[in-house]
Amino acid sequence: MKKIELSTIVSCISFSGKRLDKVLAQLFKEYSRSYLKKLILINQVLVNKSIVNQPDKKISVGEIITIYPILKDLKFNFPENIPLNIIYEDNDILVINKPAGLVVHPGSGNNTGTILNALLYHYKNIKYLPRAGIVHRLDKDTTGLMVVAKTIYAYNYLLKILKKRKITREYQGIVKGNMISGGIINAPIMRHHMKRTSMMVHSLGKTSITHYKIINRFKYHTHISIRLETGRTHQIRVHMLYIKHPLVGDPCYKGIERGINYKKNEDINKIYTFPRQALHASHISFVHPVTQNLMSWTVSLPEDMKKLLVYLQNT
Repeated sequence: MKKIELSTIVSCISFSGKRLDKVLAQLFKEYSRSYLKKLILINQVLVNKSIVNQPDKKISVGEIITIYPILKDLKFNFPENIPLNIIYEDNDILVINKPAGLVVHPGSGNNTGTILNALLYHYKNIKYLPRAGIVHRLDKDTTGLMVVAKTIYAYNYLLKILKKRKITREYQGIVKGNMISGGIINAPIMRHHMKRTSMMVHSLGKTSITHYKIINRFKYHTHISIRLETGRTHQIRVHMLYIKHPLVGDPCYKGIERGINYKKNEDINKIYTFPRQALHASHISFVHPVTQNLMSWTVSLPEDMKKLLVYLQNT
């Protein structure tokens, strides 16, 4: 067990005159209000560098609040010297271009070698943030852009705008079948009732909305752009399977092949040796947590998807 220090400035006018415990619950949303109240009572909260142990103390704009939460040492959360492809960085955020094969967060079967472990190595103070500042994830074999917070204020801000669907995330994918047009998929998603590592469309699931447009058509495949309105686990992969256009190379959401004798088609067999789901997070944009400027980043397709598109074009 260890203590850490988290500080922030009260900048929101609506917080003026409110109780300290209520303000803390808004500023440090990763902790419960009851836990924050406990910190106040045991002298682990400072206002303008002075200990305050009264939860009902009224707070003013411009005051500096510091808390000292006690953290449990989390298993597997230790630094590892793993290189990161950083597209953008300032004092508050960084944007990473994730390669295929790199897991974002430790979990079952992936205890080390993750982006989280890399962040802990390259950024000393990021260990004080929940999930080392990771706001959203990409699947292991999905490439592309993801944003990471470097301060507790930026972390809470990004979580808030993500929940309000104010972070624009666009992808490119290569799917099976020749699509006629773009569209919107509005189909709720929940965890699969038998395959617990997979997801499925189900009426009892959470609202899930995916927009897609056609970039290029090939003989048996389509190159599409995708925009997420919600961000459910495996959402694009599940939705593409749902409309019977699963992603090329997807090992989990393959679907049933239709209309082609794949066993006798050498070209198609070559395509389906693609080693991962053909999905790339190509664009992300949002209003910066501190400057309030609209910022956006776009990265080109990785080499394996570029080569696949060239192959499809020439097949």
